[in-house]
Amino acid sequence: MPQLPLTTLNHRQGLVLTSAVAAVLLWSAIGPTDQLTWLMEVIWVLIGVPLLMLTWKRFPLTRLLYLLIALHCVLLIVGGHYTYAQVPLGAWVQEWLDLSRNHYDRLGHFAQGFVPAILARELLLRLTPLKRGGWLFYLVLAAALSFSAFFELIEWWAALIWGADADAFLATQGDQWDTQWDMFMALIGAFSAQLLLSRRHDRELGPAI
Repeated sequence: MPQLPLTTLNHRQGLVLTSAVAAVLLWSAIGPTDQLTWLMEVIWVLIGVPLLMLTWKRFPLTRLLYLLIALHCVLLIVGGHYTYAQVPLGAWVQEWLDLSRNHYDRLGHFAQGFVPAILARELLLRLTPLKRGGWLFYLVLAAALSFSAFFELIEWWAALIWGADADAFLATQGDQWDTQWDMFMALIGAFSAQLLLSRRHDRELGPAI
């Protein structure tokens, strides 16, 4: 595969970003609200960050994508530490806007569409003959929604295996439409990511794409 003239992290930037995520992860491991929820949330970080480190030289991603993934990791880690229904930021917004629930999990599912959308876009442009246009936009949305649906299946399996012990991980907060809301937020996230970041993403991908 030819070397692509993309904008990626240099060694120092990569070290800073990785260290920041590791520091938040270490903080989160100290007295989490629910140990099972913490593990189920941060497992993606424990798998994903080493994988990105291993592939950094052979298949570097754009700087934008690395930054988005790092922010998503922090969001997951914070949710894992407190459980999504008890994150202080969400509780503050709930009180300030007089909401019926803590909406931090909605933010999490928005990010679950937003960040995978840019990942899918980058992989599709770099690894397939697909060009920019309507089909790319649609397939990125489809990829983000499929990822969201898979995560909902994981929540279902967790409920079947652990029963009430998985309630904090599910974070439904009594909402019977929680699954539909989660996927809708992921859809909005994927749509927003492409509208807001496609031009910057294209610049970082370079002229070869």
